[in-house]
Amino acid sequence: MAATKALVGEGAHVFAGSRTTENLDGLDGVTPLAVDLASAEGSQRLVQAAIEERGRLDVLVNNVGAVRIRMAGFLGTSDEEFEWAIQMNFMIALRTTRAALAAMVEQGAGAIVNVASVNAFFQPDALTVDYGAAKAALVNLTKSLSQEFGPKGIRVNAVSPGQVATDLWLGEHGVAETVGAAMGEDPNKVRKAAMANIATGRFTTPEEVAALIALLASERLGNVTGANYLIDGGLIKTT
Repeated sequence: MAATKALVGEGAHVFAGSRTTENLDGLDGVTPLAVDLASAEGSQRLVQAAIEERGRLDVLVNNVGAVRIRMAGFLGTSDEEFEWAIQMNFMIALRTTRAALAAMVEQGAGAIVNVASVNAFFQPDALTVDYGAAKAALVNLTKSLSQEFGPKGIRVNAVSPGQVATDLWLGEHGVAETVGAAMGEDPNKVRKAAMANIATGRFTTPEEVAALIALLASERLGNVTGANYLIDGGLIKTT
Protein backbone atom coordinates (compact mmCIF):
# COMPACT_ATOMS: atom_id res chain seq x y z
CA MET A 1 0.00 0.00 0.00
CA ALA A 2 2.77 2.48 0.93
CA ALA A 3 4.61 1.86 -2.34
CA THR A 4 1.40 2.29 -4.32
CA LYS A 5 0.68 5.64 -2.64
CA ALA A 6 4.26 6.84 -3.16
CA LEU A 7 4.16 6.08 -6.88
CA VAL A 8 0.76 7.74 -7.28
CA GLY A 9 2.20 10.74 -5.48
CA GLU A 10 4.90 10.92 -8.16
CA GLY A 11 2.24 11.06 -10.87
CA ALA A 12 2.12 7.39 -11.84
CA HIS A 13 -1.00 5.40 -12.53
CA VAL A 14 -0.55 2.15 -10.63
CA PHE A 15 -1.93 -1.25 -11.52
CA ALA A 16 -1.81 -3.10 -8.22
CA GLY A 17 -2.15 -6.87 -8.29
CA SER A 18 -3.16 -8.72 -5.13
CA ARG A 19 -5.33 -11.63 -4.08
CA THR A 20 -7.56 -9.14 -2.25
CA THR A 21 -8.02 -5.50 -3.23
CA GLU A 22 -10.34 -4.07 -0.56
CA ASN A 23 -7.70 -1.66 0.74
CA LEU A 24 -7.02 -0.42 -2.81
CA ASP A 25 -10.57 0.08 -4.05
CA GLY A 26 -11.50 3.70 -4.67
CA LEU A 27 -7.97 5.12 -4.55
CA ASP A 28 -7.29 7.80 -7.15
CA GLY A 29 -4.62 6.80 -9.63
CA VAL A 30 -4.90 3.10 -8.80
CA THR A 31 -6.40 0.25 -10.79
CA PRO A 32 -6.64 -2.73 -8.44
CA LEU A 33 -6.64 -6.18 -9.98
CA ALA A 34 -7.64 -9.23 -7.97
CA VAL A 35 -5.12 -11.78 -9.17
CA ASP A 36 -3.15 -14.66 -7.70
CA LEU A 37 0.41 -13.80 -8.65
CA ALA A 38 1.56 -17.20 -7.42
CA SER A 39 -0.30 -18.80 -10.32
CA ALA A 40 1.41 -19.36 -13.66
CA GLU A 41 -0.86 -16.91 -15.47
CA GLY A 42 -1.30 -14.28 -12.74
CA SER A 43 1.73 -12.17 -13.62
CA GLN A 44 0.84 -12.09 -17.32
CA ARG A 45 -2.71 -11.00 -16.50
CA LEU A 46 -1.48 -8.06 -14.43
CA VAL A 47 1.03 -6.85 -17.00
CA GLN A 48 -1.40 -7.28 -19.88
CA ALA A 49 -4.10 -5.30 -18.07
CA ALA A 50 -1.75 -2.35 -17.64
CA ILE A 51 -0.61 -2.38 -21.26
CA GLU A 52 -4.13 -2.75 -22.66
CA GLU A 53 -5.45 0.21 -20.65
CA ARG A 54 -2.46 2.58 -20.72
CA GLY A 55 -0.58 1.49 -23.84
CA ARG A 56 2.79 1.05 -22.12
CA LEU A 57 4.50 -0.10 -18.95
CA ASP A 58 7.15 2.17 -17.46
CA VAL A 59 7.79 0.74 -14.00
CA LEU A 60 7.49 -2.64 -12.33
CA VAL A 61 7.78 -3.00 -8.56
CA ASN A 62 8.07 -6.59 -7.33
CA ASN A 63 6.83 -6.26 -3.77
CA VAL A 64 5.33 -9.69 -3.12
CA GLY A 65 7.02 -11.50 -0.25
CA ALA A 66 6.35 -13.64 2.78
CA VAL A 67 8.28 -15.29 5.57
CA ARG A 68 7.57 -18.16 7.93
CA ILE A 69 9.83 -18.39 10.94
CA ARG A 70 11.73 -21.67 11.05
CA MET A 71 12.21 -22.35 14.74
CA ALA A 72 13.53 -25.86 13.96
CA GLY A 73 16.40 -24.50 11.87
CA PHE A 74 17.75 -25.90 8.62
CA LEU A 75 17.34 -29.58 9.48
CA GLY A 76 13.74 -28.94 10.50
CA THR A 77 12.86 -27.10 7.29
CA SER A 78 11.53 -29.41 4.57
CA ASP A 79 11.97 -29.27 0.82
CA GLU A 80 8.32 -28.21 0.56
CA GLU A 81 8.92 -25.28 2.90
CA PHE A 82 11.94 -24.16 0.88
CA GLU A 83 9.87 -24.46 -2.29
CA TRP A 84 7.15 -22.28 -0.72
CA ALA A 85 9.68 -19.58 0.19
CA ILE A 86 11.24 -19.63 -3.28
CA GLN A 87 7.82 -19.45 -4.92
CA MET A 88 6.67 -16.48 -2.83
CA ASN A 89 9.93 -14.52 -2.73
CA PHE A 90 11.59 -15.33 -6.05
CA MET A 91 9.43 -17.06 -8.64
CA ILE A 92 6.58 -14.53 -8.52
CA ALA A 93 9.03 -11.70 -9.16
CA LEU A 94 10.78 -13.71 -11.87
CA ARG A 95 7.56 -14.43 -13.78
CA THR A 96 6.25 -10.87 -13.47
CA THR A 97 9.59 -9.46 -14.62
CA ARG A 98 9.62 -11.77 -17.63
CA ALA A 99 6.10 -10.62 -18.53
CA ALA A 100 7.02 -6.94 -18.17
CA LEU A 101 10.34 -7.01 -19.99
CA ALA A 102 8.85 -7.76 -23.40
CA ALA A 103 6.92 -4.48 -23.36
CA MET A 104 9.83 -2.52 -21.88
CA VAL A 105 12.26 -3.81 -24.49
CA GLU A 106 9.85 -2.87 -27.29
CA GLN A 107 9.49 0.68 -26.02
CA GLY A 108 13.21 0.98 -25.23
CA ALA A 109 12.78 2.10 -21.63
CA GLY A 110 11.65 0.95 -18.23
CA ALA A 111 12.57 0.56 -14.59
CA ILE A 112 12.23 -2.49 -12.35
CA VAL A 113 12.57 -2.37 -8.57
CA ASN A 114 12.76 -5.63 -6.64
CA VAL A 115 12.04 -5.62 -2.91
CA ALA A 116 14.56 -7.99 -1.38
CA SER A 117 15.76 -8.08 2.24
CA VAL A 118 18.87 -7.76 4.35
CA ASN A 119 18.35 -11.49 4.94
CA ALA A 120 19.66 -12.03 1.43
CA PHE A 121 23.15 -11.70 2.94
CA PHE A 122 22.62 -11.28 6.70
CA GLN A 123 21.61 -14.40 8.61
CA PRO A 124 22.26 -14.07 12.37
CA ASP A 125 20.37 -17.31 12.97
CA ALA A 126 18.42 -20.01 11.13
CA LEU A 127 14.97 -18.47 11.59
CA THR A 128 14.76 -17.25 7.99
CA VAL A 129 17.00 -19.79 6.27
CA ASP A 130 14.63 -20.39 3.33
CA TYR A 131 13.46 -16.78 3.06
CA GLY A 132 17.05 -15.50 2.96
CA ALA A 133 18.03 -17.97 0.25
CA ALA A 134 15.08 -16.87 -1.89
CA LYS A 135 15.84 -13.18 -1.43
CA ALA A 136 19.50 -13.81 -2.26
CA ALA A 137 18.33 -15.30 -5.55
CA LEU A 138 16.27 -12.16 -6.19
CA VAL A 139 19.29 -9.89 -5.61
CA ASN A 140 21.38 -12.05 -7.93
CA LEU A 141 18.68 -11.87 -10.61
CA THR A 142 18.62 -8.09 -10.21
CA LYS A 143 22.34 -7.90 -10.95
CA SER A 144 22.10 -10.23 -13.93
CA LEU A 145 19.14 -8.47 -15.56
CA SER A 146 20.72 -5.05 -15.10
CA GLN A 147 23.62 -6.19 -17.29
CA GLU A 148 21.54 -7.87 -19.94
CA PHE A 149 18.90 -5.17 -20.31
CA GLY A 150 20.85 -2.01 -19.47
CA PRO A 151 21.85 -1.56 -23.13
CA LYS A 152 18.15 -1.75 -24.00
CA GLY A 153 17.28 1.23 -21.78
CA ILE A 154 15.95 -0.73 -18.81
CA ARG A 155 17.20 -0.22 -15.27
CA VAL A 156 16.89 -2.99 -12.67
CA ASN A 157 17.58 -2.30 -8.99
CA ALA A 158 16.76 -3.79 -5.61
CA VAL A 159 15.84 -2.47 -2.18
CA SER A 160 16.81 -4.48 0.89
CA PRO A 161 14.95 -3.41 4.03
CA GLY A 162 15.78 -4.55 7.52
CA GLN A 163 12.97 -4.78 10.05
CA VAL A 164 9.94 -2.83 8.87
CA ALA A 165 6.99 -1.82 11.05
CA THR A 166 4.41 -3.97 9.27
CA ASP A 167 2.25 -6.93 10.22
CA LEU A 168 4.98 -9.25 8.98
CA TRP A 169 7.01 -8.29 12.05
CA LEU A 170 4.51 -6.80 14.48
CA GLY A 171 1.10 -8.26 13.59
CA GLU A 172 -0.74 -11.34 14.71
CA HIS A 173 1.38 -14.41 13.89
CA GLY A 174 4.20 -12.05 12.91
CA VAL A 175 7.88 -12.55 13.69
CA ALA A 176 7.76 -11.02 17.18
CA GLU A 177 4.73 -13.06 18.22
CA THR A 178 6.02 -16.30 16.69
CA VAL A 179 9.46 -16.06 18.23
CA GLY A 180 8.02 -14.90 21.55
CA ALA A 181 5.63 -17.84 21.72
CA ALA A 182 8.40 -20.33 20.94
CA MET A 183 10.71 -18.86 23.57
CA GLY A 184 8.06 -18.16 26.17
CA GLU A 185 8.65 -14.42 26.00
CA ASP A 186 6.48 -11.35 25.50
CA PRO A 187 6.48 -10.28 21.81
CA ASN A 188 7.37 -6.76 22.95
CA LYS A 189 10.58 -8.13 24.44
CA VAL A 190 11.43 -9.73 21.10
CA ARG A 191 10.73 -6.45 19.32
CA LYS A 192 12.89 -4.47 21.75
CA ALA A 193 15.73 -6.96 21.37
CA ALA A 194 15.57 -6.51 17.60
CA MET A 195 15.60 -2.71 17.92
CA ALA A 196 18.66 -2.90 20.18
CA ASN A 197 20.71 -4.02 17.17
CA ILE A 198 19.55 -1.12 14.99
CA ALA A 199 21.69 2.01 15.11
CA THR A 200 18.68 4.32 14.90
CA GLY A 201 16.88 2.34 17.59
CA ARG A 202 13.68 1.85 15.58
CA PHE A 203 12.12 -0.12 12.76
CA THR A 204 11.93 1.38 9.28
CA THR A 205 8.49 2.65 8.31
CA PRO A 206 6.71 1.36 5.18
CA GLU A 207 6.64 4.94 3.88
CA GLU A 208 10.44 5.17 4.07
CA VAL A 209 10.83 2.00 2.02
CA ALA A 210 8.24 3.30 -0.44
CA ALA A 211 10.11 6.59 -0.87
CA LEU A 212 13.26 4.71 -1.83
CA ILE A 213 11.33 2.54 -4.28
CA ALA A 214 9.81 5.62 -5.93
CA LEU A 215 13.21 7.29 -6.21
CA LEU A 216 14.77 4.25 -7.89
CA ALA A 217 11.81 4.03 -10.25
CA SER A 218 12.19 7.66 -11.31
CA GLU A 219 14.49 9.29 -13.84
CA ARG A 220 16.17 11.19 -11.00
CA LEU A 221 18.44 8.16 -10.67
CA GLY A 222 18.52 7.48 -14.38
CA ASN A 223 22.05 6.05 -14.40
CA VAL A 224 21.65 3.75 -11.40
CA THR A 225 21.20 0.10 -12.27
CA GLY A 226 22.30 -3.19 -10.74
CA ALA A 227 22.31 -1.60 -7.28
CA ASN A 228 20.93 -3.02 -4.05
CA TYR A 229 20.06 -0.27 -1.59
CA LEU A 230 19.94 -1.00 2.13
CA ILE A 231 17.33 0.68 4.30
CA ASP A 232 17.87 -0.90 7.70
CA GLY A 233 18.54 1.86 10.23
CA GLY A 234 22.18 0.80 10.46
CA LEU A 235 21.50 -2.86 11.27
CA ILE A 236 24.25 -4.00 8.90
CA LYS A 237 27.58 -2.82 10.30
CA THR A 238 29.85 -3.88 7.43
CA THR A 239 30.30 -2.37 3.97
